[in-house]
Amino acid sequence: MADHRNGNAKASDGNAPAAAAGAYSINIENFSKRLRSFYSHWSEHRTHIWGSSDTIAIATPPVSEDLRYLKSSALNIWLLGYEFPETIMVFMKKQIHFLCSQKKSSLLDVLKKPAKEAVGAEVVMHVKTRSDDGTALIEEIFRAVRAQSKADGHESPVVGHIAKEVPEGNLLEIWSDKLKNSDFQLNDVTNGFSELFAVKDSTEITNVKKAAYLTASVMKQFVVPKLEKVIDEEKRVSHSSLMDETEKVILDPARAKVKLKAENVDICYPPIFQSGGEFDLRPSASSNDENLYYDSTSVIICAIGSRYNSYCSNLARTILIDANPLQSKAYEVLLKAHEVAIGALIPGNKVSTVYQAALSVVEKETPELAQNLTKSAGTGIGLEFRESGLNLNAKNDRVLKAGMVFNVSLGFQNLQAQTNSPKTEKFSLLLADTVIINEKQPEVVTSISSKAVKDVAYSFNEDEEEEEQPKGKAETIGNAPLLSKASLRSDNQEMTKEELRRQHQAELARQKNEETARRLAGGGTMTGDGRGAARTLGDLVTYKNVNDVPPSKELMIQIDQKNEAVILPIYGSMVPFHVATIKSVNSQQDSNRSWHVRIIFNVPGTPFNPHDANSLKFQGSVYLREVSFRSKDARHISEVVQQIKTLRRQVASRESERAERATLVTQEKLQLSGGKFKPIRLPDLWIRPVFGGRGRKLPGALEAHVNGFRYSTSRQEERVDVMYGNIKHAFFQPAEKEMITLLHFHLHNHIMVGNKKTKDVQFYVEVMDVVQNLGGGKRSANDPDEIEEEQRERDRKNRFNMDFQNFVNKVNDLWGQPQLRGLDLEFDQPLRELGFHGVPHKASAFIVPTTSCLVELVETPFLVVSLSEIEIVNLERVGLGQKNFDMTIVFKDFKRDVLRIDSIPSSSLDSIKEWLNTTDLKYYESRLNLNWRPILKTITDDPEKFIEDGGWEFLNLEASDSESDNTEDSDQGYEPSDVQSDSVSDNEDDDSESLVESDDDEEEDSEEEEEEEEGKTWEELEREASNADRERDESDSEEERKRRKMKAFGKGRAPDRGVPPKRAKFR
Repeated sequence: MADHRNGNAKASDGNAPAAAAGAYSINIENFSKRLRSFYSHWSEHRTHIWGSSDTIAIATPPVSEDLRYLKSSALNIWLLGYEFPETIMVFMKKQIHFLCSQKKSSLLDVLKKPAKEAVGAEVVMHVKTRSDDGTALIEEIFRAVRAQSKADGHESPVVGHIAKEVPEGNLLEIWSDKLKNSDFQLNDVTNGFSELFAVKDSTEITNVKKAAYLTASVMKQFVVPKLEKVIDEEKRVSHSSLMDETEKVILDPARAKVKLKAENVDICYPPIFQSGGEFDLRPSASSNDENLYYDSTSVIICAIGSRYNSYCSNLARTILIDANPLQSKAYEVLLKAHEVAIGALIPGNKVSTVYQAALSVVEKETPELAQNLTKSAGTGIGLEFRESGLNLNAKNDRVLKAGMVFNVSLGFQNLQAQTNSPKTEKFSLLLADTVIINEKQPEVVTSISSKAVKDVAYSFNEDEEEEEQPKGKAETIGNAPLLSKASLRSDNQEMTKEELRRQHQAELARQKNEETARRLAGGGTMTGDGRGAARTLGDLVTYKNVNDVPPSKELMIQIDQKNEAVILPIYGSMVPFHVATIKSVNSQQDSNRSWHVRIIFNVPGTPFNPHDANSLKFQGSVYLREVSFRSKDARHISEVVQQIKTLRRQVASRESERAERATLVTQEKLQLSGGKFKPIRLPDLWIRPVFGGRGRKLPGALEAHVNGFRYSTSRQEERVDVMYGNIKHAFFQPAEKEMITLLHFHLHNHIMVGNKKTKDVQFYVEVMDVVQNLGGGKRSANDPDEIEEEQRERDRKNRFNMDFQNFVNKVNDLWGQPQLRGLDLEFDQPLRELGFHGVPHKASAFIVPTTSCLVELVETPFLVVSLSEIEIVNLERVGLGQKNFDMTIVFKDFKRDVLRIDSIPSSSLDSIKEWLNTTDLKYYESRLNLNWRPILKTITDDPEKFIEDGGWEFLNLEASDSESDNTEDSDQGYEPSDVQSDSVSDNEDDDSESLVESDDDEEEDSEEEEEEEEGKTWEELEREASNADRERDESDSEEERKRRKMKAFGKGRAPDRGVPPKRAKFR
């Protein structure tokens, strides 16, 4: 890292340094704009900020191994975009002098014209050779300074310089000595440059935001998960090792899932990790070699800072482990004071108001802690980590302006707590964020790293309490006097298991709702769809010039295959149309034996053809919608229609592939192993998706190289490169009950396989030959040929599985090397014993969990679901009597459609619940299928109401079920078997009596009906029937309706009131 330790050795405009790229060029536009700003500021504030200087001399020291920030280096970066070490710059009204080496002079020559145009100053180069100590060149510059001072009527020149920077190197030491011994009046202009750099332009703000995003992402994606893992697994890790690992992640942004070029990134300072009672809140603090201390009531402070194109950002967080009341209260007050300080960063306020606002919160909430509050609330930040003159203390009266950037850092130092361990008696707290002052309100650009209490306070004592509760409950159940020993043993164990699962799910529900609330509050669901821009009609050009249209002797429809044009005769002229503008073409014959050709065009503004950017520019244009031609030449008409359709298909296919490729993320180039090591090779594989083309499909070989895989066949064009950095999940599935052994890669970004865009690439081999019995008859199970064939298939399957396993082991070893360890790649193998059948797409498949995914890799389309992307799982159509149920997976990205897996056998329900529970996935159950699109739309439209209403708990049906079941009968519990047998026998006796009497009752009823029906007309019968219907609707009881129904079917009368009908016994 020596190449860029000296303050800011990166180009602020993103260009590579000359030493690295060999083709570095200064951004002339930036130079001109900032030189004008410099001279304007110097002229306007010359007397009270710039020390009345007529000349400003800046000497930049040589490159150093130390990490330091210098005003001279900052000026180099700000003005020129690159640091020029061992270079002297002298700014005067009419001249700008550079004293440097020949190589630097050649780069600076381009400034002569823009400097003259921007401020009217002539650039003068003084080239120093290696053998020259520079004395004569320095005297030349001094003579020019004296000449300008004399021309301005001053007796002695007033030269501004940076007083605190110590000269380094032979040239700068000679320059410093001669400057001090000259007759010049020297004034310090440090404050002038501080004021000049304080307000950032749009380019600088962008660099700060990128640096801050990297810093916050490293904290969120690496530091916090790393600390959680260390604490959870109780590992012994030193502060210094955490510092080293974090620094590597900052220097490799891809590991933090940030798409910034590594060459533009650096650290602001070595990351700081502190715990165990030893805390230093100064920016100069360092991480010691002591192990991370994370026992109860311990405090961990993490501070990291990164730079992008030399612009700094900073972030600090405090983590509390089983915090006591004092620690919790102190953190809450600090958090409130920090937020108030940020809120005070408003244009027009004095700098001192920021610290005063934070101090007033502490004095009001916890006055006893005011003496422990840091004496500053942070500093300005930019090209320098601490910009002088912008210290957020109580005495600074400078005025805040829009465009300023601050590192708002606030903490409590050396607080005392009553604890059992000397390492937790003394603790400190620290919070820091990078904040940009805008016109209306400040912008916290490191906000994606949460500092809320619920996100930084960890409790590890709850698990023990939760483990004790189920045991106590089990003992209470075990004391029930009516349970037999056998039923107690089985039911009690089942209840304990289910109770544990419910308790864990309840905790998961709480955590999930909190996580969803944080994500929705931070706009976490707003993700792009990744689609490329469609090609508009205005982009289609057939001929650039009228003269390019091919001449035609006859007015006939022509097809220009080369230019993809259809040339139509319209009003005596040949008019070309791009084939992509044609929507459809067809031909038909009329009664006069003439053929008609009908061509319909795509017209913007009609259904399925919305206005694009070009059509909106020409809203008054007239579009041709349809044109018809008539001809007697049937053969010509047929050829024209066929050629237009063929050309349309070709263009559509090409444009579709172009659009697919346009959305692809640029991949790094594959580095072949060459002489480094022999590539790991697996031959005779097939690939899915398959390559296009009509030729016979060929097997290929998969090779593992330095930074990726390459699959290729004997055809040169059939080649696919899969970069290690693009692999999200890698799977190895040996053949057991399947016909194939496979390697499957699920990718971060799409790649092209042939002309197909895909995120899933699979390489497989068929372990069984397709054998057809030509004899047609059945073969005996004891047939020697059959036995031998089965043995060959087993040997073949075992051989392939072993070859794949060896390949996987070698690749895992390759991925374990230091340069690839950061990718965290390892082949995952499906856990077949946890698998279940279901329908994820259109056909039933065997779906298998892995340690990090839920996959189905045999049938296409493949199914790969990352468990980390799942929000919740809803098990639908779950109920008694159902043979199967459905699983709906809701993703954290609410704009993504849910995934439904239908028709899962009910026998798999309990194992799926157990798997979801062990993987910490919250699941719910419902009796019906839900319409998820409107549900997710409602959540995204009004996330606050969703959170206020309890989040996902609207899916929890257990509460309503328990209320409905909580009746007096259910409270009675289990009844002894002898009581139940008596009641059943009584019912049987009653039912048997009613059955004996049913024949007589039926005869009496039939005789009464016959007497009533004699002598009545149809009108009377209809009137009676309608009256009976009306009465039945108004007052019929359930028993009377049953009686009539039974009489109508001749089944005898209903049982007596109060006697329930006979029911089948439950087995």
